[in-house]
Amino acid sequence: MDTTTYTAAATRYNAGMDYRRCGRSGILMSRFSLGFWHNFGSISNFDNAKAMMEAAFDRGITCFDLANNYGPAYGTAEETFGKLMDLSFRPYRDEMFVTTKAGYDMWDGPYGNWGSRKYLLSSLDQSLKRLHLDYVDLFYSHRFDPNTPLDETLGALVTAVHSGRALYAGISNYPVEAADYAYKFLKAHDTPCLCYQGKLNLLVRQHTRPGDILDLSADAGVGYAAFSPLAEGLLTDRYLNGIPADSRMARREHLTPDKLTPALLEQLHAFAKLAAARGETLAETALAWVLQDPRVTTVILGTSSVRQLDTNLRALRAAPITPAERAAIESTLTPQ
Repeated sequence: MDTTTYTAAATRYNAGMDYRRCGRSGILMSRFSLGFWHNFGSISNFDNAKAMMEAAFDRGITCFDLANNYGPAYGTAEETFGKLMDLSFRPYRDEMFVTTKAGYDMWDGPYGNWGSRKYLLSSLDQSLKRLHLDYVDLFYSHRFDPNTPLDETLGALVTAVHSGRALYAGISNYPVEAADYAYKFLKAHDTPCLCYQGKLNLLVRQHTRPGDILDLSADAGVGYAAFSPLAEGLLTDRYLNGIPADSRMARREHLTPDKLTPALLEQLHAFAKLAAARGETLAETALAWVLQDPRVTTVILGTSSVRQLDTNLRALRAAPITPAERAAIESTLTPQ
C-alpha cells in the first residue's frame, strides 16, 4: 500500500475546474464530482484509488460521491475513502464536499433496505464510521420507497441534518410527483433539499423533458447531480470495435453485452463522426452535452485511472454545442 505523504497541489483552484451554485443554496459544487461506485471497493487496487482521488483534488474536484453499498463488496468504497481521509485528506476536510446515500440493499433482514427511518439513520451512522467522518456534507435518500410513508423517509433526512450527521439533505431516483412533495416537505421542515441526483446522458434523457425533474428542481431552487453521464462507458470509444476483454461489459459488471445492440452500435459510430467534427472524442462531446445544461450543477465521473480522469476533464474546455450540433447529436442517438 502506498503510504506516501500527500500535499495537495497549490494550483488546485486555478487548474481549470469550474464551480456552480447548487440551486439557491450557498454551496458551490465542482462541475465534476468523483464517483466511488466502481474502482474504489475491496476488489480494486488501493494505490490506484489513492492516485485517482489525489489527482481529482489536485485538479480542483471538491465533490466526492459515495453510497453505503458502493464497492464491491458493500461498504468497502466508504472504507477506502476513510483510509484515504486518514492517509491523505484529513488536513483538507473543510475543502471537501462529501456525499453518501442509503436506500438500496445493504444488509440482510427487514431493516437493511428501502426507506424506513430505521434503515436510513442506522445506515448513516455506519457510513460515518466507515468514512472516518463526524458528518457528511450531503445525505441522500437513494431511491423512492413506494411502501414506506414518504413523510417517514423525509423525516429521517430532517433528523440527519438537525442532529448534525449531515449538513444538507438530498434525494435520488425519485419520480417527479414524489420529488415535488419532497421539496415542499423538506422546505417546510427547515431542511430545504439541496440536490437531486439522477441518471442523465444522451441515451437517458427523460429528466430533460418539459416539466420533468430538471425543470421541477430548477423551479424549486434545487441543484442537480448527474450520474452515469457516459452510460457506463457506452458513450465512449471503448466499444466501437468490439468488447475488450478487460472491459466492464466483458466482466458483466452491471453493463452487459446485450445492451450493445447492432442498432445502438450503428448510432454510436454516427455520433463518433459528429464528435470528431468538433475535434473531440465521443466521450468529450457526451460529457459536454450534460455539462452545458444550465440546470445541471455537477456531473459525477466514474474513472478507472488518472489518465482516464484527465481525458474526461477535457470536456470542461469543450466549445459550446451549437443548436444545430445539439439537434444533430440528439437525433442520432435514440433514448433507451
